[in-house]
Amino acid sequence: MTEQSSVTRTSRPVLSVRSGLGWGLLGVVAFSFTVPFTRVAVGGLSPLFIGSGRAVVAAVLAGLALALTRQKPPTMRQWLRLAVVAGGVVAGFPLLTSFALTTAPASHGAVVIGLLPAATAVAAVLRTRERPSRSFWFFAALGAVVAIGFAALQNGGLGGLHPSDLLLFGAVLAAAIGYAEGGLLARELGAWQTVSWALVLSAPVMIVLASVALAGEPPQATPVQWLAFAYLAVVSMFLGFFAWYRGLAIGPMAQVSQIQLVQPVLSILWAGILLHEQLGAATILGGLAVILCAALAVRTRLRKDA
Repeated sequence: MTEQSSVTRTSRPVLSVRSGLGWGLLGVVAFSFTVPFTRVAVGGLSPLFIGSGRAVVAAVLAGLALALTRQKPPTMRQWLRLAVVAGGVVAGFPLLTSFALTTAPASHGAVVIGLLPAATAVAAVLRTRERPSRSFWFFAALGAVVAIGFAALQNGGLGGLHPSDLLLFGAVLAAAIGYAEGGLLARELGAWQTVSWALVLSAPVMIVLASVALAGEPPQATPVQWLAFAYLAVVSMFLGFFAWYRGLAIGPMAQVSQIQLVQPVLSILWAGILLHEQLGAATILGGLAVILCAALAVRTRLRKDA
């Protein structure tokens, strides 16, 4: 495919690296609304319907996009890898976070999701030949600690481990694996094609789950809650991945993943605006610290492979 050559070059100029970070940041901004909007949506929709229904809506959009542009179907090996992407970011992360946020506040969800950049970096290193420098790992680990500490402080402390925390930890693991595999596939299939094929692949299962959810608990949502669901389906589940997977495909993947460190900051900011959670000086200072760690992490260079 002609698109492949533009994202698989082994020698990336500075402009390409900056482009990867820019696309990654655009994706993170789109994803940063996911936690607060999920918290809004679960007020009138079942978590099973939110997690599966948003994937069904996105799959319809994906199928139309693939058909209209007459995309060549993936190979059998690529389908298997797409199943990993679908399991992680189409099913795993949305379903687990939807159930977790029925009891956990949006800011608490941002606490655990602050681990996602470090988890994605580890998944990327295990899956690829990228070899980040020691300084990268230092700033990535520091960023994860700062992100969690900042969100915990804003939320009044983590307290004990709750079932919702276990669900969120599972969501982080699922998303990290899906992001790493999806970033690699985006170099072969294209960014939007990767998420589109993953959505189409998962559509039969998601339709069944959405039907079960509708039968078991009919929606009683307000217009605002339906709008939140619409954002989760169209942006969080579909359009946001266009930018995110393009950024990961341009790479370096381990560095681009650290852009996610600003996501808990943005999520808590939106939670303050949309859900009226109190923000103070600690939020501003913590946010600056998280962004600084992200900037230092992405500026470190990868070691050359031996």
